[in-house]
Amino acid sequence: MRSSRSFSLLALAASAALLAGCAANPGTEPAEPGGEPTADGAFTLYSGRDEELIQPLIDLFEEQSGIEVDVRYGNTAELGALLLEEGEATPAQVFLSQDAGALGALSQAGLFATLPDDIADAVPAGFTSTDDSWVGVTGRARVVVYDGDELTADDLPDTVAEYVEPEWAGRLGLPPGNASFQSFVTALRVIEGEQAAEEWVEALAGNDLQIFENNTATLTAVNEGTLDVGLINHYYWFRQAAEVGAENMRAQLKFLAAGDAGSIVNVTGAGILSAAAQDADALEFVRFLVSEEAQTYFVEQTFEYPLLPGVDAPEGLPALDSLVNPALDLSDLDDLSTTQQLLAEYGLI
Repeated sequence: MRSSRSFSLLALAASAALLAGCAANPGTEPAEPGGEPTADGAFTLYSGRDEELIQPLIDLFEEQSGIEVDVRYGNTAELGALLLEEGEATPAQVFLSQDAGALGALSQAGLFATLPDDIADAVPAGFTSTDDSWVGVTGRARVVVYDGDELTADDLPDTVAEYVEPEWAGRLGLPPGNASFQSFVTALRVIEGEQAAEEWVEALAGNDLQIFENNTATLTAVNEGTLDVGLINHYYWFRQAAEVGAENMRAQLKFLAAGDAGSIVNVTGAGILSAAAQDADALEFVRFLVSEEAQTYFVEQTFEYPLLPGVDAPEGLPALDSLVNPALDLSDLDDLSTTQQLLAEYGLI
């Protein structure tokens, strides 16, 4: 059974329109810092990351720093659209995003301040912005989750293009409203070209796709044996396996061929809004996100790839550099509006 879609068409239209407006005015540069940082012991965070994943880390930061964090949680794409609408009047000082695409769109609109070198240079090139407007925080690989009771990894295609073939009609599920899925489609457009991406989306929509609200629901369907394969981020499987034991997981993971758009490593990341360029509290929080302590938290609690050199990835994951597509610059994932319009055209969101 298909679950409810995460976006209403009205919300989609507003988001697409705002992002399209951003894409149409790409010339603005991020604000440059100037003067001495000031602090009032509090700041507002817009978080496109789930509360259950990020709030424990925020609690730790508040306890250690004494800084109060006022958090607004929401879907990454919707919060990105809200920030574009609010512009310089936004109450937010920091945006924490589920994917690089939303960060790129806001950077292109000139809404982010330039980060100081100690934050901007903490993460290796390829996993962060090219203009120091935002910093990557964690890496997450796109994977295929499959029913291990019915299939083996060898039964599955090695490229995402093959999962829209008639053989997989009604057997594939995913959350099309999810920011990471939309960034994957954007990557497909960048890597394979607009025509190839549209053909893939058209085939996907016409292949009795099973639509889910989020990655967790997709994983659950596979783990319960009601769905053969799904497209998700890797860490959802690792989180559930840590709770119930990997040996008790019916769902299993397959990493697609290196360089394939279906195996991209996207990043979560954070940027400081331009009006908060000298907000010492906001700066301290973003600096904390790329600290060894926070990076270790992400490894141990959310099972994501750390981006800070010297922090080991969770056990059982392929080496990060074995998954990276050298032809893809994450900064090129900023055109979310075209991707959303494409998905809407074929009734997926």
